[in-house]
Amino acid sequence: MREFRVDIAEADLEDLRRRLAAVRWPNEVPDVGWERGVPLNYLRELADYWRTSFDWTAAEARINQFPQFTTTIDGANIHFLHVRSSEQNAVPLLLTHGWPGSFVEFLEVIERLTDPRAYGGEPSDAFHVVIPTIPGFGFSGPTDGSSWTVGRVAGAWAQLMRQLGYDRYIPQGGDLGAGISAMLAAIDSEHVIGVHVNFLITPPTDDPADLAGLTDSDIARLGLLSRFTGELSGYMKLQSTRPQTLSYALTDSPVGQLAWIVERFKDWADAPKSPDDAVDRDQLLTNVSLYWLTATAGSSANFYFDNADIMPTALTPPPPPPPLTVPFGVAVYPYDAAQAIRRFAERSFPNIVQWSEFERGGHFAAMEEPDLFVADLQAFGRTLRAL
Repeated sequence: MREFRVDIAEADLEDLRRRLAAVRWPNEVPDVGWERGVPLNYLRELADYWRTSFDWTAAEARINQFPQFTTTIDGANIHFLHVRSSEQNAVPLLLTHGWPGSFVEFLEVIERLTDPRAYGGEPSDAFHVVIPTIPGFGFSGPTDGSSWTVGRVAGAWAQLMRQLGYDRYIPQGGDLGAGISAMLAAIDSEHVIGVHVNFLITPPTDDPADLAGLTDSDIARLGLLSRFTGELSGYMKLQSTRPQTLSYALTDSPVGQLAWIVERFKDWADAPKSPDDAVDRDQLLTNVSLYWLTATAGSSANFYFDNADIMPTALTPPPPPPPLTVPFGVAVYPYDAAQAIRRFAERSFPNIVQWSEFERGGHFAAMEEPDLFVADLQAFGRTLRAL
């Protein structure tokens, strides 16, 4: 394992600012808001902020406050954060991001998870935190072009935790990270204490009786899921079929990369008017900058191509997950694009020991609602200790 620090060359930052100053803007249909995509006025203003006001140096310094490393697993360079708690009985917690997220999603929860005492919490709730970057994303990319499936990533994570000396641990994830965490729990059940996710797709079957007895909130969740599969999942279809073609635009145009990611934050987060309603602008641009500065738009999109067989494209479930024998925790945030219904979830996951439903927050839970995210994980840890 090699120590790692983020150190982006000034020439790369100057190139970014130059490109942002020379954007060739399209026209737009007036007065349609976000209906046809990211509005021109919003994106122009955000791109100007990125060029003139966003401070990557400050973001870089914030990232570098945490111990980072790289290691080679299964032929890939893996970047990860590893922050150990000072509490003697802290439990190892493995956090996995998704797309278009990154390890940046978790920066504001690391200290709360590792040092709850400093935030008025109980020392017994402390975690050792490991946050790896999926191959092909950020500082774990670009990859060499070989296929990285969810199962292969889960196997790499199991090896990483062994290398770090953790015999028992909890995987947690949202989006792609949820699938990786569940797979990891299945293939490394001897070492996984329990698994927690904040993203789970649970559509009904074709049997109309399946809908009988659902609550109003459950019906609303099905409506969100229907909108996701019918309208908001176009990115998935494109990335799972033609990632290379897409990569030219996103790797050459920072505004293209910005729009591609910002739209996800508007559609999937608790953001009634703009992404800024849900996530601090500098946090959002730190995440976008990471994709841009590492030129990993294409290699991260390739993850969808390599896992196209498990990507949901209609109101039908993806292939069933491997049987899980470990305790399972689920957090449901109301503004996430894909919603979970417990009755349906229990068909595939009979070992659900904690089910949390919140009144605010969306897909990027650790960024949007760090207090809720941390408290839910701490509660899951207490649940596991009580079993």
